[in-house]
Amino acid sequence: MFVKVCGLSTTESVEAAVAAGADALGFVLTSSPREVSADTARTLLDVVPPEVAAVGVFRDEPIEDALAAVKEAGLDWIQLHGNRSTRDVAAAHEAKLRVIRAVTMADDDAAFASMGEDILLVDSAVPGSGESWDYSSVRDRIGDNNENHDGVARRWLLAGGLHADNVAHAAHAAHAWGVDVSSGVESSRGIKDVERIRDFVHAAKG
Repeated sequence: MFVKVCGLSTTESVEAAVAAGADALGFVLTSSPREVSADTARTLLDVVPPEVAAVGVFRDEPIEDALAAVKEAGLDWIQLHGNRSTRDVAAAHEAKLRVIRAVTMADDDAAFASMGEDILLVDSAVPGSGESWDYSSVRDRIGDNNENHDGVARRWLLAGGLHADNVAHAAHAAHAWGVDVSSGVESSRGIKDVERIRDFVHAAKG
């Protein structure tokens, strides 16, 4: 199970996620209670081993601005939320980045079709709510889009309302390739808890 811990902002939380076995770490470079500067993200990279994906997260910024911020931070992945296009994904790939594209359960079916991203992230209909939802319903949205253009099984992350107590059940119900967590490992909004990070990663990976 691929596990991404998002919204990290301190060396302590990054080290906890790495030690627990997280496969990817998310640094929010857009307006958010979890926002960090490009300089802070670059500093946090000092404790991220090369085998762990370091992801810059953006919402509605123009792709050119997002790419500039990722370059400044020294990250090798970009996560794109909002209304995105195949052009955005292609531009990120041209910049030698790997791409996570986020959709929500409120989006139309067309949003779930591949735009060439490396990984799709499927969030709840109300992103950021921290509330659990019917994770099995993702299977209906992925449907015929469960393979990439080359016929390889699609890689996608389940997100929204996940925490250590429900992640194993949710991932099984959704048939998810991986999971993404942020608020589910916080002691308060925007503040990560190292024990909750550890418990979540261990529960997800079994």
